[in-house]
Amino acid sequence: MAMQAVKVKNEEGGITAGASKLGGKVSGTFEDAREFLHDVRLEMKQVTWPSREDVISTTTVVVATVAFFGVFLAVVDWLVQRGVTYVFKVFGV
Repeated sequence: MAMQAVKVKNEEGGITAGASKLGGKVSGTFEDAREFLHDVRLEMKQVTWPSREDVISTTTVVVATVAFFGVFLAVVDWLVQRGVTYVFKVFGV
């Protein structure tokens, strides 16, 4: 796998220099935008995308987990509701 160098622009002054520019005018050139898009393209080439089978299996696990906890919480809610109703009946509220 070929490695490519990435340019990093360091500005002198650190945090205070960046904070002083915070309220300033937004400026940039088309060359900056072009360089940004080029860098994005390089990074996207390095991404390892999941296979279709991986996506389907993890989606199935998520849907099954959500369904299980939905049913579980519905049962717990029903039991708590019945318990509170019973306590209110016992104390005559």
